Amino acid sequence: MKALVYHGPGTKSLDERPMPELAAPTDAIVRVARTTICGTDLHILKGDVPTCEPGRILGHEGVGVIERVGAAVSSLKPGDHVLISCISSCGKCEFCRRGMYSHCTTGGWILGNKIDGTQAEYVRIPHAETSLYLITAGSDEEALVMLSDILPTGFECGVLNGKVQPGSTVAIVGAGPIGLAALLTAQFYSPAQIVMIDRDVNRLEVARTFGATGCIDIGRADAVAEVMKLTQGAGVDCAIEAVGVPETFELCQSIVAAGGTIANVGVHGVKADLHLEALWDRNITITTRLVDTVSTPMLLKTVRSGRLEASKLITHRFGLDDIMNAYDAFGNAVRTHALKVIVEASR
Repeated sequence: MKALVYHGPGTKSLDERPMPELAAPTDAIVRVARTTICGTDLHILKGDVPTCEPGRILGHEGVGVIERVGAAVSSLKPGDHVLISCISSCGKCEFCRRGMYSHCTTGGWILGNKIDGTQAEYVRIPHAETSLYLITAGSDEEALVMLSDILPTGFECGVLNGKVQPGSTVAIVGAGPIGLAALLTAQFYSPAQIVMIDRDVNRLEVARTFGATGCIDIGRADAVAEVMKLTQGAGVDCAIEAVGVPETFELCQSIVAAGGTIANVGVHGVKADLHLEALWDRNITITTRLVDTVSTPMLLKTVRSGRLEASKLITHRFGLDDIMNAYDAFGNAVRTHALKVIVEASR
């Protein structure tokens, strides 16, 4: 089969790889119909994720059709259309019983990281019954790809961890796909203000159409001064960091209100300073999290009902044979105006 393979920092290629085989009775083999590229894949290519070793097939998102199941799988069968969760969970270990699927002792974020992932024609899914979600044949599968990772990530790591509430003020630093996912799902709770901060003018315009009440171009304005102006000098109740670089984490520290929350979502590859000299008496909370996907069933319902327009995040489409160009488009979003790209792996 064809697969996108990581060969070390800065190096990847579309290779021929052996078909995956069932390795445990709880596994399933899925023929990938559609997948996508995540910002985390770019972090891997930068060398920020040492757990991902050269030779790994990348990708942890997608929808597909089950080809085979292990002997212990009873609720899924060949031919079922499924959503692939970015997080694999056994459902039985201590962490899974606490809803912390990302820390499953035999799962977690392993697809495209510790085991081969979804940017391929076929993928092996461990713990299939608790890591795949049945979807109705004929569903908008492109939209459902957004539920593999970015929508639950933006919602759980940003909105829930950030304690967004009715009437609260929210700033999202980073208007990329994750930041926009946080913007879309923050509106479940009717905050009074959602301010998007970025330097990409196109993405800020998209954020405005998605429901942002204010947009700040950090390349042209002092973001801290603008936030303080919008909040009468108080700062925001929730600052969501959705980039993963020191500058954006430090910006969140400068705009959070007393008693507020900084919800880190970004993947950080280098150290970021924590300014306790300014924050020690501010009663703030700082949260970190890897998505657990506990919200996926709820988000599936909101997408199916039309209350959450996940397809709005999709801007580009490619075939698997053209995945190198897909990476170029996604990695150069300022030039291409890319948000999420859909890669069609098979029909």
